[in-house]
Amino acid sequence: MASPTASAAAIISSLSPSPVAAERPIPHGSLLFRGSRNGSGPLRLNSARHRGLSPAPRAAKAVAAEKADPLNVMIAGAPASGKGTQCELIKAKYGLVHISAGDLLRVEIATGTENGKRAEEFMEKGQLVPNEIVVNMVKERLLQADAQEKGWLLDGYPRSYSQSMALENLGIRPDIFILLDVPDELLVERVVGRRLDPVTGKIYHLKYSPPENEEIASRLTQRFDDTEEKVKLRLQTHYQNIESLVSIYEDLIIKVKGDATVEDVFGEIDKLLTSSLEKKSEMVASS
Repeated sequence: MASPTASAAAIISSLSPSPVAAERPIPHGSLLFRGSRNGSGPLRLNSARHRGLSPAPRAAKAVAAEKADPLNVMIAGAPASGKGTQCELIKAKYGLVHISAGDLLRVEIATGTENGKRAEEFMEKGQLVPNEIVVNMVKERLLQADAQEKGWLLDGYPRSYSQSMALENLGIRPDIFILLDVPDELLVERVVGRRLDPVTGKIYHLKYSPPENEEIASRLTQRFDDTEEKVKLRLQTHYQNIESLVSIYEDLIIKVKGDATVEDVFGEIDKLLTSSLEKKSEMVASS
């Protein structure tokens, strides 16, 4: 069986734009004009006057069509649900800005921002970073130009009722909340079988993506929390977190079965996101 990483790479490659057609429309304002076949020279329009006809009345000044807002997505899933792989595929297909609170926290600390300095003080004391600081980091990132223009993919956040309410109070709400749903026994199997190559940093799985040779196999290590006991505790926390979010996002949460192949899971997500985009466009067109 191909590893999730290999499958994801193959799908991402297939999402690359196709070659430009010989007669590609040339964007001009809000309209499209066909270019000449050789792509050179100005575009000539045959006016009514040139054909000996009376010119048509001057049309009212065209107004560019309003563009639908970009897609904003939240995604959640238990440990080993395949969320990271699906985030990569969503980014490749839809161009959304991927935002993970954990990654964001590390970047803020590394770059020495005010939020990062405040967060580091708590972490050095072995304390959890207060919601206020993390919410502020997420808010500032979501308001940056790229996220506003391209749309965003908020990965694994919010995780509690208070965090979701903080975002709600700031007017930050997704168009869709994707929840990857995988049976517990499969999640446990995925986690317990994971191994790390300390030399290359590559992640293997004893069943689904075994090491290439005995030399690599002999040096693989297992994370201290990748045990059945630890993963069951993490799953319990995950379900409590999701339960706390239901009252806020009940009308937006859609479960996607995550125990299928990488391709099939993404196929379902792709349908949902495409449908969400179409609905946004229809709302703009009808307004």
